[in-house]
Amino acid sequence: MKVLRIDGVREVKWQEALQQFLWKKSATGISERTLKDYRKIVSLFFGRFPEAWPKALKPAVYEFMADDIKPATYNLRLIYLRAFFNFCLEEGYIEENPLAGFKRKKTDIRFVNLDYEHLEKLLSLPNRKTFAGLRDYALLLLTLDTGIRPSEALSLMPEDVNLKALTVTVSAETAKTRVARTLPLSPATADAIRKLLAVRPPLWKNAPLFCSQDGRKMLETSWWHRVNKYCQKLGIKLRAYDLRHIAATEFLRGGGNVHALRHLLGHTGLAMAQKYVHLLDSDIREQHSQASIVQRMFSRHRVRKVQGKESKPGQRARC
Repeated sequence: MKVLRIDGVREVKWQEALQQFLWKKSATGISERTLKDYRKIVSLFFGRFPEAWPKALKPAVYEFMADDIKPATYNLRLIYLRAFFNFCLEEGYIEENPLAGFKRKKTDIRFVNLDYEHLEKLLSLPNRKTFAGLRDYALLLLTLDTGIRPSEALSLMPEDVNLKALTVTVSAETAKTRVARTLPLSPATADAIRKLLAVRPPLWKNAPLFCSQDGRKMLETSWWHRVNKYCQKLGIKLRAYDLRHIAATEFLRGGGNVHALRHLLGHTGLAMAQKYVHLLDSDIREQHSQASIVQRMFSRHRVRKVQGKESKPGQRARC
């Protein structure tokens, strides 16, 4: 428990404390998206418990965290609220952090297994005779090719793409982790982006790469709705973010390693990338059935039996 300072302490409303907190976070270079998430979750909490500030936080927080929510949502609430309350504690606005001692819940990656046939059908749905269709097709390819986050892809600018070098750069300002990274592009993805750039009006030179039909930044929710619309036509359930998971699992299936995957996905450590490895246990079993020396030896033995080439009793094998 931290004792409140006496000198220089003044009572503030939670709204004022939140604004000061966001100013401090903004000064450290945190992304605009994260700032919005902080404001959203803190405001959500006090919207439900307006009388909790500053003396009755603990029971309100306990009730808030006890909601019937997914582990990922629980963890987001924990991360953002705890950071805000830590700031308030340092400033002397509260006596203790009501979330001290809380731990994150274990979350599993949503695993979506979509075969090549369905992926090809998905890519065939955007009408490439229109700007929106060209954009959607290129964005689908980019996501499947690199595993880029939707928020990062929708923030890309035309100058972030090097079509000659077949690369796209996610700037530090755009990256969720605030660490820039350069991603390689397949020729098919680069060609789709090239065609998209070719139909953009000159007035859109300052518009994002994957902008809306009127040259404005495309909202993530708009992209989610478009992906959902395509998937409904296919009769499958798929979210825009699932394309990132598909890219990751297919990258590993194709022979990629977790270190390269970590870079592609923009993770700061290997823990998240390694989760995709654990999801491929069935693939490992299938590969084992094909690659195990014992499996191959006995498979050959069975083939010989079928073909009538099994060694006769008493006949010695040649070494």
